[in-house]
Amino acid sequence: MSSKLLKSTFTVGGMTTISRIFGLIRDVVIARLFGAGAGVDVFIVAFRIPNFLRRLFAEGGFSQAFIPVLAEYKEQRDEASVKALVDQTSATLGLVLFLVTVIGVFAAPILIMIFAPGFDDAKHVIATDMLRVTFPYILFISLTAFAASILNTYKQFAIPAFTPVLLNLSLISCAIWLAPKMDVPITALAWGVLIAGVAQLLFQFPFLMRLKLFPRPGLNRDKAGVNRILKLMLPTLFAVSIVQINLLVDTIFASNLVDGSISWLYFSDRMVEFPLGVFGIALATVLLPNLSSEHAKNETGKFSSMMDWALRWVFLIAVPAAIGLAVLAIPVLATLFQYGEFTAYATIMSGQSLLAYSVGLPAFILIKVFATGFFSRQDTKTPVKIGALAMFANIGLNFLLVGPLAHVGLALATSLSAILQAFLLFWLLRKEGVYRPEPGWFLFGIQIIVAVSTMAFLIHYFIAMPEQWFAWNMLQRIGQLSMWILAGGICYFVVLWITGIRWQKMTAQH
Repeated sequence: MSSKLLKSTFTVGGMTTISRIFGLIRDVVIARLFGAGAGVDVFIVAFRIPNFLRRLFAEGGFSQAFIPVLAEYKEQRDEASVKALVDQTSATLGLVLFLVTVIGVFAAPILIMIFAPGFDDAKHVIATDMLRVTFPYILFISLTAFAASILNTYKQFAIPAFTPVLLNLSLISCAIWLAPKMDVPITALAWGVLIAGVAQLLFQFPFLMRLKLFPRPGLNRDKAGVNRILKLMLPTLFAVSIVQINLLVDTIFASNLVDGSISWLYFSDRMVEFPLGVFGIALATVLLPNLSSEHAKNETGKFSSMMDWALRWVFLIAVPAAIGLAVLAIPVLATLFQYGEFTAYATIMSGQSLLAYSVGLPAFILIKVFATGFFSRQDTKTPVKIGALAMFANIGLNFLLVGPLAHVGLALATSLSAILQAFLLFWLLRKEGVYRPEPGWFLFGIQIIVAVSTMAFLIHYFIAMPEQWFAWNMLQRIGQLSMWILAGGICYFVVLWITGIRWQKMTAQH
């Protein structure tokens, strides 16, 4: 079982890696053409609002509620019942999304006022215009996530994981070719978002047809099933998207700081999103339908064992990724972004917030896994309570840390609140007896600590100073960064092997 899960995780992770690479190219293009100033600040706000709602209505709230119910139908009912659920859900979701989109377009000035209260009049006007273009993205991308949920339930993970590549290609194209033709060049990125939403939805259609589950919306097909989904979804709207809510709260605070603060947080957050998306979200995506199936079959032992296997992989991958980002913060940012309009000062400021975000990277991934442990059992209320506590902790920490640390304080507050959230989710899973750790965790922890400490010492002691990275050209930076990533990775896995960790054991945990 674990080898199949790992294969599926690598499939999703591989496709997500392609998407994230294109995402990095997108960010490099944006940084080079627009820098890290007021223009990019405005775009980030105009994109973050519909992107936040995407997490609620799409892979965040909706998918976590829809997949367990669909998996139950798939295991226990006939094909006609599954099709009726899909049809009814598509109609209900589409109607709600259409109404939300209309309201969002008309309420754009108010939304910008709420989420970026520090913007002056000029930035407010541009942000409002851009939000009216980007807001319909929520309609198209949420329906895309609906299609992806069906494909994931039927263990077809590759296509949904590849789909975000289209967003990155659209933004890159609009930044390069459309922006020079616009009166306000940055607004081209807003049109790129809208075009991508339509393209991603259309891309899913052939694969749904192949499964014979292409939705034919109807409001009188399976009201009971949709009511169950809605009942599960309402709490998850808040619970699974707590990190996004924290990012929006950070945006509110950052809009009152100096120009560039939102951009510095964005570029550093993007570095954390890379391992989070490639591994964390990939792992949670694969776990949800598999854990839901085990729960539907009442296999509590296999359920716990699957959770234990996933958590070991989280620590094996997330801890060195976090330490690596912390040690290589300036080299990574300089290599990727410090060209054109993106200055050394922007690299340093982004590096400071990246260091703060890296503290929370393991917790960000653990939240994905722990939350899946609740959602797969159709328990959405518990993560809501924990999420609410984490959100209020983040807000309190923002007030406490933004004064002395400015934008870095906002990043650190997000990390600390995520650590609190992960710990409480773990504690409740243990308390309820859902997850029972298998033997060997103490030794496993020591092995990881020894390996990651050796890796960090090697890189920190021998790597060049920031001034040297700023002086190097692009090829020199790429060569040096590649060398140190490779050296750090080899060092980490060699020490793991010396201390006794074997690939066969990790893939045969069940």
